[in-house]
Amino acid sequence: MKTLVAPSMLSADFGKLAEETRRVELAGADWIHLDVMDGHFVPNLTVGPGVVKALRPVTRLPLDVHLMIENPERYLEVFVEAGADRITVHAEACADLARTVKKVRSAGAQVGVALRPRTDWKVLSGCLEAIDLALLMTVNPGFGGQAFMPEVLPKIEALREVFDRHIQVDGGINDKTAAQTRSAGADVMVAGTYLFRAADVRQAIASLRGEP
Repeated sequence: MKTLVAPSMLSADFGKLAEETRRVELAGADWIHLDVMDGHFVPNLTVGPGVVKALRPVTRLPLDVHLMIENPERYLEVFVEAGADRITVHAEACADLARTVKKVRSAGAQVGVALRPRTDWKVLSGCLEAIDLALLMTVNPGFGGQAFMPEVLPKIEALREVFDRHIQVDGGINDKTAAQTRSAGADVMVAGTYLFRAADVRQAIASLRGEP
């Protein structure tokens, strides 16, 4: 399975977000990853649907929206209307995960489900056939720049044995940790700090794929 790279715009310069989006697209990114945090599910507060709408005409890449919010089902339609191609919700934030997954699909977007590092992947067992992506957080969600948690690697391996679609990893991803997660079975790398602080973004993206 081809390795895809989804730059996390949380680490971009928010004063020139459109330019930063174009920069990573030209450097070879596959998706644009947008972290939405509400200050409740996680302690940080970030962007809303207005930013998704502003970036939609800026790039041809899929907008990969990660909702780290409570009661995500309340906001699914507004993010799809704003231009989200894929919406990932946290299993821990959903009162009825199967119903939320169906609601994302009916709103017209692809659907992903995210898990915190200590959440057992088996909570996905009832909806694996209904989702396009499983996001296994490799740090505790809420802030960029955290250290990668290698204890998630066995969870990636176990999930890959039963799931043949995208496994995305997010948190502390760089060339070395990307290699570890690729070996375990992940195929979508979300990276923020590593990419946006790189001297050569194109080379950094290639390194996440394991390319020279």
